[in-house]
Amino acid sequence: MNDPVPPDGLALRPLSARSVVLSLLLGTHPAELPVKDLVRLVERFGLGGSTVRAALSRMVGAGDLRRTDTGYRLSERLLERQRRQDEAVRPHTRAWDGDWEMVVITATGRGPAERAALRTRLAGLRLAELREGVWLRPANLGRPLPGALDAVAERCTARPERVPGELAAELWPLDAWSATARALLAHVDGAQGPAGRLTAFAAVVRHLLADPVLPPELLPPDWPGAALRDAYTDYQREQAGRVRADVGRSGPGGSPVGPP
Repeated sequence: MNDPVPPDGLALRPLSARSVVLSLLLGTHPAELPVKDLVRLVERFGLGGSTVRAALSRMVGAGDLRRTDTGYRLSERLLERQRRQDEAVRPHTRAWDGDWEMVVITATGRGPAERAALRTRLAGLRLAELREGVWLRPANLGRPLPGALDAVAERCTARPERVPGELAAELWPLDAWSATARALLAHVDGAQGPAGRLTAFAAVVRHLLADPVLPPELLPPDWPGAALRDAYTDYQREQAGRVRADVGRSGPGGSPVGPP
């Protein structure tokens, strides 16, 4: 399972039993599978049943999974991660009128761990840091900022005087994101076998989580975000059919894969 770095230079993470289990469950709705079916699905990726069962036991102990009457489901912490993944693949956007969301951190006396957690949370909301404690993004996402931020920050709407496209290029590494997206598109076209394809598309989802989802007018020409999402959606459909066939569900099945 420890594949070498592909010739396109992408540093893809090798798949362990834990990462395959997480990928399958993160992409399955609802995020629960019977034991025997989960083991059989993971075995398709070249892992033995005893290895899978040992990984499942460790994952329950670590709080990644919860044991149910018939199988395993994601913990609440990872269900939140699944929601972020779903939003990354199918972001809700609206027409942009020129406004920007701005969050100014006002809380003081926080320790390094708290500051790091807040930065991670703000980045997960697709905000970018203009300078220390000042985060913003174009107001084109169809979601409100969580009210819990009010305890540590002031939220407002702004219209910076900077040229919007120049400001966006300063806030996000758009050229680098685009280059990696194109490399991923080329790689998934040539990925072979269940393990190779799962590895490639797990990397695709991780990359989509870092897409700033900017208004089209602020993006460089030929932005590959839509193409990367389309490629992943096609893989979802393919995998969902296999999961339904393997599990024998009559209702809506899974749509693996998620980033391990």
